[in-house]
Amino acid sequence: MRKEEDRFIQVHEGEPLFDTRRKTGRVIAYRVFSASVFFFVQSLRWNPVWRFTFDDRLSRRYGNDLPRLDVFVCTADPVIEPPLMVVNTVLSVAALDYPPEKLAVYLSDDGGSELTFYALAEAAEFAKTWVPFCKKFNVEPRSPAAYLSCKA
Repeated sequence: MRKEEDRFIQVHEGEPLFDTRRKTGRVIAYRVFSASVFFFVQSLRWNPVWRFTFDDRLSRRYGNDLPRLDVFVCTADPVIEPPLMVVNTVLSVAALDYPPEKLAVYLSDDGGSELTFYALAEAAEFAKTWVPFCKKFNVEPRSPAAYLSCKA
């Protein structure tokens, strides 16, 4: 019964319940091993890939069988994401060679910026001219900023 009572001996408040000590000795060898394993495992996962899309081939191949497409453009802060950049993104998506009745573009402005709202209102008016222009003359790139800044 004495052993049973030894378990419940009270610990004094000044005494620590555990002790942590740094391991001495093979620390450098362990760090070198860890770094080499990390490098070899991660380097096998590094595989740069470049993908190129051909939007014009999509509509030629599938014609009217294309599915409905919803594109969400998200923005939050007009300082970090300038409204001009957001508007160019929306306009370039709207000008895609895709059936307009099957394409929907949504803008989510989490910051509720008035600047983004007014920029998009102006972009909606500009889109009435820009989208038909892109489709009629097969304009590339479809972003107004990129197209208008090209040296022709």
